[in-house]
Amino acid sequence: MSDPVTRLNDALEGRYTIERELGEGGMATVYLARDLKHNRSVALKVLKPELAAVLGAERFLAEIETTANLQHPNILPLYDSGEADTFLFYVMPYVEGDTLRERLKTERQLPVDEAVRIITAVANALDFAHRQGVVHRDVKPGNILFQDGQPVLGDFGIALAVGAGGGSRLTETGLSVGTPYYMSPEQATGDQLLGPQSDIYSLGCVLYEALVGDPPYMGSSAQAVLGRIIAGAPVSPTEFRSNIPANLDAAVRKSLEKLPADRFATAKELVSALADPGFRHGEDAVAAGTEEARRWKRIATVLGASSAVLALALVAAFARPAAPEAETRRYVLQAPTADLIRSQLVLTPDGSRVVVAILSEEADLFAPPTADDSRIWVRDRYDLDLTPVPGTEGAIAFVISPDGTRIAFSVDDELRITPLDGGDAPFKVADLESGNGPGAWGSDGYIYLSSGTSRIPDVRRIPETGGEIEVVFDPEAEGNTMHQPQQLLPGGQGLIVTRVTNPGDPSTTEIAVIDLETGDYRLIANGLQARYARSGHILYSTAAAR
Repeated sequence: MSDPVTRLNDALEGRYTIERELGEGGMATVYLARDLKHNRSVALKVLKPELAAVLGAERFLAEIETTANLQHPNILPLYDSGEADTFLFYVMPYVEGDTLRERLKTERQLPVDEAVRIITAVANALDFAHRQGVVHRDVKPGNILFQDGQPVLGDFGIALAVGAGGGSRLTETGLSVGTPYYMSPEQATGDQLLGPQSDIYSLGCVLYEALVGDPPYMGSSAQAVLGRIIAGAPVSPTEFRSNIPANLDAAVRKSLEKLPADRFATAKELVSALADPGFRHGEDAVAAGTEEARRWKRIATVLGASSAVLALALVAAFARPAAPEAETRRYVLQAPTADLIRSQLVLTPDGSRVVVAILSEEADLFAPPTADDSRIWVRDRYDLDLTPVPGTEGAIAFVISPDGTRIAFSVDDELRITPLDGGDAPFKVADLESGNGPGAWGSDGYIYLSSGTSRIPDVRRIPETGGEIEVVFDPEAEGNTMHQPQQLLPGGQGLIVTRVTNPGDPSTTEIAVIDLETGDYRLIANGLQARYARSGHILYSTAAAR
C-alpha cells in the first residue's frame, strides 16, 4: 500500500500537489500544497481517519460549507473542501507568519497593549461568527495566526464540522473537540450544546496566558486540568503581574466565570470592556475573596511547570538532629523539544544525573502518548544537553532504581525496565491495569505502583525481576480516594504515599505513611510530592506554603 502523501497526490491530481507535511494535531494533519488552478501555496488539512469515520463525508462536507460564508478580516477563509480516496480535507490560505502559540513560546508574556490588540481582533472575529450562528469550539493560541502582523483566527471549519457533525458519537469514541487548557466548564463536562459564551471563556484563557505566561489552570494530565476547570477558581492575573490595568483584570475574570450567564453576553461586550478603563467586575466579591485568591495562587505555583513551593515538615516519628546547612546549587535544563506541556524531572539518588520525561505540546491529552509525543531523557547534572534513553518512546512516567542505574516506566499498559545508559533493550516486568504506573522503587526490590484512577484505591507492588502483583494496603471504604506511593522509608517498613480525594483540588491531598508490616496508616499533613530526607525530615509541596 502506498504512503498517505502518494495517495493524496494521486487522488488530488490536477487540483493540488502536496509539497510537505507542516504538522499534525489531534484532529488533522496539515500539508503545504500547491493550488494548481490558482498557482498559489495553500494549507491542505486532512482529517484523521478515525475522525472521518465517525463523521462521514456527507455530513462533514455539508457542515463545513457554513465556514465558507464567514468573510471577515480576522477570520482565515476556507478555500475548498472535499473527499478524495476516503480522505476528508479542507483547504485554507497558507500563512507564513507565526502563530500566537509560537510567539508565547519565545516571549512567554506579551506587552499588555499587544495582548489587548490581539484579543480585540480575535473577539471581533468571534462576534461576527456568533452573529452568523457559528461557534468556534477550539479557540487557542495555535489557532491564532499572524498574516502580515494582523491576527486571524483559523480552523473554524474543522471545529464547526466536527462539533456539529459528530455529536454524541464523537464523545463515545473518546475523541473530543477542543484543547483542555482552553475548554469552558460546559465543554469540559461534555455539553454538546455550546453557545458563544464558551468561545468567550476560551478567549479569556488565551488572554490570561498572554498576560501571565500560563493558562488559568495547569495540570499533569487532561483529567487534572479539566477537574480544575470544573471545580477550581482562577487566580487574578494581577497576582502575577501587578501592572495589568484594573479593567483588563476584570475583563479576564468575567470571561472566566463558571456559569455562561455570568460571562460577557457577546464578544463585542468583551471588546468594549478591554477599551473601557472604568470597567469593573465583581469588586465586592474580589475584596471578600482576597484570601481565597491568594490560596489559589499558591496552588497554581505548586502545580506550575516553572516553579514549586517547598514546605519543610518535621514529623515526630522520624525526627533527627538538624542537618548542617547544605551547599545550594542551581541547574539549567535545556529542553530538547520546541515546547513542553508536561514533564517529570528527578535526580538520581547520588545527585549525579538528571532524568526527565517530556510530553510535547502537540500531543493529544485525551489519548495515550505515542512514540513521537513523549520519551525519557537523561544528562549529567553539569551538562546542558539531554540524551534520549533508548526504548522509552511513548513513556511519560518513571521511577529510578535505588542504585540510580535503571528506570522503570509504563508504556501501553506494560511495566518495563531499562538501563539509563542504554545497551540492553527494555524488558517487560508485567502487564498493568489501565491507570497503574510506577510510583516508587524500593530498596526491598519491589516497584510500588501508583494509581491514576479511583478504581484502584489500594497500594500494589511487584518484584523488580517480575512476578505477581500483590496488594500491600487495601483501604476500607475510601470512596473516590487514590493512593500514590512516593518513597520507601529507610529499613523498608514504612511507605510514604499521597492520598488524593479530589484531583481538582490539590489542597485536599494528604501525605500518609503506611506500615507495610502491620498495615497501620497514619495521616501526616496536607501536601503532595513528598520525599524523605536523610536528616529525618519529610520534604513536600503544599498549597498552604508561602
